Amino acid sequence: MSSSEILLRLQDVSFSLNNQVLLRPTSLELLPGEFTLLTGPSGSGKSTLLKIVASLQNPTRGTVYFEGKDIRTLKPESYRQQVSYCFQTPVLFGQTVLDNLSLPYQIRGKKVDKSAMADWLERVNLSRSLLEKNVQELSGGEKQRVSLLRNLQFLPKVLLLDEITSALDEENKQNVNAIIAEQVKQQRLSVIWVTHDSNEIRHAQRVITLTREAAGESSHESA
Repeated sequence: MSSSEILLRLQDVSFSLNNQVLLRPTSLELLPGEFTLLTGPSGSGKSTLLKIVASLQNPTRGTVYFEGKDIRTLKPESYRQQVSYCFQTPVLFGQTVLDNLSLPYQIRGKKVDKSAMADWLERVNLSRSLLEKNVQELSGGEKQRVSLLRNLQFLPKVLLLDEITSALDEENKQNVNAIIAEQVKQQRLSVIWVTHDSNEIRHAQRVITLTREAAGESSHESA
């Protein structure tokens, strides 16, 4: 593997707060179109690692490189369009689903395409009419899917997913799994996905397990 192939690289990244170690030194490399799954017990630093990669939190030590550049030298707005983070607990804003799905268009200075939004809603088993629904009236599973769609309408190069199917039933979990796997294969989307779900684990090419002592890695065949 040449350095020019590496899309994202973490070099001895760690995080401590109030003398408590929340993430032990961790290194990993991510290639275009690679599906890496992150597992580990509560408190091992999985969400902390994703937030550091997403440039939402600075590491105590270590460096994150994107396309060979230290992300601290990049403009946060531009970087976050290429490396996008989807929270476990969705953060929705404004009044309606439309307000949320319009944001990616507005950031890029593009005309809002309601038809494309409605098509995406149907792909995740939500009604097209949901566009006008108040976000306060959405269920947990609906919020998770709307939050995911904010990230999928304009694909980033790296998608960071933090237990994004925890509120979904099995049918909808499998559907979301299939959509993500499709984007990985067809669009060369790179994914780091935090999960404990065995069905999601089987889609991964690589599994990295964080513990309170160290990080271990294993390889998986794609489903």
